[in-house]
Amino acid sequence: MTPTHTSGRVAIPSLPTVLDAFNTAPPDEARGFLLDCLRSLRWADRIAAHRPYPTVEALLAASDEAAYDLTPVDLSEALAGETLPVLPDGAYVAAHMALDAAHAAYEARFGHAFVICLDGLPPAEALDHVLAGIRSRLANDPEEERVVAAEELRRLARGRLVSSLRGAGNCATSHSQPAPGT
Repeated sequence: MTPTHTSGRVAIPSLPTVLDAFNTAPPDEARGFLLDCLRSLRWADRIAAHRPYPTVEALLAASDEAAYDLTPVDLSEALAGETLPVLPDGAYVAAHMALDAAHAAYEARFGHAFVICLDGLPPAEALDHVLAGIRSRLANDPEEERVVAAEELRRLARGRLVSSLRGAGNCATSHSQPAPGT
C-alpha cells in the first residue's frame, strides 16, 4: 500500500496513544488501570464497559458520571483503598505528628481515610491544606462528609486518569492495599 499524497506531502499515520492502548486493552487490564485511579469495582467496570472513548475528554466525562453515581457501598469500597496524602520531602517530625493526630480524629469520626485532591497545589502548601481540610471537615456530620469525600474521590480519579494518560505518576494519595478484585 502506498502512502496517500496531499499537496506534495506524505501522510504519516498517527502513533498510538495511551488512550488507544486503554481502548484496546483486554477488559482485565483496562479494569486494573482504572482501579489504580479509584478503588471502586463498579466505577471501573462501568468505564471499561463503555470503551472505546473517542477522546480523553469523553473518558473524563464518563469517569465523572460514574463517580457521581457511586452508591454508599461503592463509596465505602473506594475510601477503603485510600490513605493520607504523602507529605513533601523535608516535612518536620512535628508536621507528621500533627497530620497523624488529625487523621486519627477524622478516621475515628467517619470510619475511613481522609481524602483530598491536591492537584495544582504547590507541594510547599500541601501540608497546611491537608491539615486545614481535616480540621474543617471534622465539623461535618457523617452524611455531609460522605458527599464531600465522594466529590474529592471524583476529583482524585479524574486527576489520576489524566496523569496516567500522560504517563506521569502524580497521585495526590497513595494506596495502602491492592486494588479490589485483584
